[in-house]
Amino acid sequence: MTDLREQAALRDQCTVFLTGHGPVRPADLLASIPADTVPDRYGDGGVVAELEAEIAGLLGKPAAVYLPSGTMAQQSVLRVHADRRQRRTVVYHPLCHLDRHEDRAFQRLHGLTGRPAGDQDRLLTVDDLTAIAEPPGTLLIELPQRDLGGQQPDWDDLRAQTGWASERGAAVHLDGARLFESAAGYGRPLAEIAALFDTVYVSFYKGIGALAGCCLAGPADVLAEVREWRKRMGGTLHGLWPGAASALSCLRRRLPLMPHYLGHAREIASALRGIPGVRVVPDPPQVSMMHLLLAVTQEGFAAAARRLAAEQGVWTWPQAMITPDPGVQRVELYVGDATRGLPPDRVRDIVTALTAS
Repeated sequence: MTDLREQAALRDQCTVFLTGHGPVRPADLLASIPADTVPDRYGDGGVVAELEAEIAGLLGKPAAVYLPSGTMAQQSVLRVHADRRQRRTVVYHPLCHLDRHEDRAFQRLHGLTGRPAGDQDRLLTVDDLTAIAEPPGTLLIELPQRDLGGQQPDWDDLRAQTGWASERGAAVHLDGARLFESAAGYGRPLAEIAALFDTVYVSFYKGIGALAGCCLAGPADVLAEVREWRKRMGGTLHGLWPGAASALSCLRRRLPLMPHYLGHAREIASALRGIPGVRVVPDPPQVSMMHLLLAVTQEGFAAAARRLAAEQGVWTWPQAMITPDPGVQRVELYVGDATRGLPPDRVRDIVTALTAS
């Protein structure tokens, strides 16, 4: 499925969607904005303030601030932490989103220095951190680790990692783009996880399926500086209310469903276990997402995906991610409303069909 128009045509005729909450249609996103929404003015008041208060309460932090993008949010807070400590080094896992997917903007725009720790093919551990002699400015931890299939450290090791940073005078920041899923995986309240970190970032367009936007939560004085960076970076729009209103309504609708998404993910993994040519990573899933390693070539996968869309009306993935082995492809299965509507054996049949040459 390399032609975008072909992809769109095939997707539009499909009635079954394997991943996430299904197709993202503009009308559905606009419908997530209540008619009685109270607008803000340059980020102050209205539904923006209401969302910020709700997130601060959920995460057990003194304050929260809404920003239009996670890239802007995390750059801003890392800059604030660095300036306060006069330490520019940010320690993170080699698959850190800021390093891999944001063109290292924290380095190019803010003069920060990235320090990968550990091995990219496994989770960061406290032993990886204790090997670092350089004084860190900030330790950044992603929960869950998306590029590892949604893995996350066990609770005791997570506490040890955050403790390592705090003992060295470093800030501890959580890239919690999928923190709502992470909390379900740990079986712990959001505030208990957030308490290990000085600042926490959460995204609204991913797991809860709202319009783009995010929040940072943490101490009020830190976030006051973040608000100034939001303005400097062009993020204090005249009206931030559409994204904030969508986030608030989707949060209230889908946050209670996170344990159910996780349970369905584990049922799917169980159904896939033992299927020739299919491997679940991690198995069992630790959150409501997993990676599947499929024994099929890139061309074979694309052909199978097209057949499923054209002949059965089933939309899976437009393409797979390559691996070092050309005979193995990787896909990410996020369990949302659409996936939850499919019995595990139906998912098994769909995934099995993707490995057919």
